[in-house]
Amino acid sequence: MAEADALQEQGLTPTPIDAPDGVAVPAAEAGDEKVMTLVDHLSELRNRIVVVIVAVAIGTAVGFWLAGRIIAFLKAPLQIDKPLVFTGLGDAFFINLKIALVFGIIVAMPVILYEVWAFVSPGLTQRERRLARPWVPLALLFFCLGVAVAYLILPYASGFLLSFQSADLQALITAEAYFGFVSMLFLVFGLAMEFPIVLVLLSKVGIVSSRALAARRRHAILVIAIIAAVATPGGDPVSPVILGVTMYILYEVSIQLVRITGR
Repeated sequence: MAEADALQEQGLTPTPIDAPDGVAVPAAEAGDEKVMTLVDHLSELRNRIVVVIVAVAIGTAVGFWLAGRIIAFLKAPLQIDKPLVFTGLGDAFFINLKIALVFGIIVAMPVILYEVWAFVSPGLTQRERRLARPWVPLALLFFCLGVAVAYLILPYASGFLLSFQSADLQALITAEAYFGFVSMLFLVFGLAMEFPIVLVLLSKVGIVSSRALAARRRHAILVIAIIAAVATPGGDPVSPVILGVTMYILYEVSIQLVRITGR
């Protein structure tokens, strides 16, 4: 009995009757599920981070090669013939690098989502995995839809802001300022499109219901208006209005989705 206790303290189980003589079976293999130590978790996390970094690096390399075309594509909604300017000696290089990095993250997003899911899912119950799994690819789809909406409204937002030019006020737009504006706009709209997914997942765990969401519609409108006004860059009225309307439509869609799922 003392020998069995000593083996358990060392992470081993006593030798089964049908096992070879003198062979102790690791405790992790004695049960149906594999028990991972902290070192195993850290090792797995490191490996998955390496995979993500490699995927982003490959996407960034491709983005740097296509940087000229990406810049032309993003500049097109600005609808001006003047080139964007930069003021620092190395600004052009770093702007190309930043654009390439953003491109690399976007194209590597399927890999990033998969690696995050593969690392987190073993800690979930079978029911939680079944409920969350279909929404992982939908999160990527919704983010891309948000970015597409932001690109479509970019000509109207920039056109409104540039309409205040006059003989005494002429725009001298720097590349850094413009692409910072575009990146923030894309990020805000992309994250806003995750709205229905978050509410549906909250309903799955019993935090919200369709009845509660419908009853708090007025509060939701106020919160959406504040978020739209604060989150959108540039100060134009076009972006916050479109973002607010989009978020409200998504809120109504979320209520219907939650109701369909039985909540």
